[in-house]
Amino acid sequence: MGVKEYLFAPRRDHRGWSTPSEAARLFFLLTLIVTGFWAWPITEGRILLWFSLVVLVSTPLLTIGWWLISLISNRYAPLKMIRHVE
Repeated sequence: MGVKEYLFAPRRDHRGWSTPSEAARLFFLLTLIVTGFWAWPITEGRILLWFSLVVLVSTPLLTIGWWLISLISNRYAPLKMIRHVE
């Protein structure tokens, strides 16, 4: 299994339900961290305003990013999330 297949292949859990790929999970974390660092100086440390700005900016970024990741993920066969569970 290559790096691209590991990152972009959709995951199936033990019930057969689809779950996000590793790339989608990493993109979620990266988007929140980068947006949080970007928003902190703008909001001057006001927590509620910072949280609101992070949610406001990260929502469209995540939507577009996850859509692009799903287009790439369609090329790969789903993998089991946990290989040992049948």
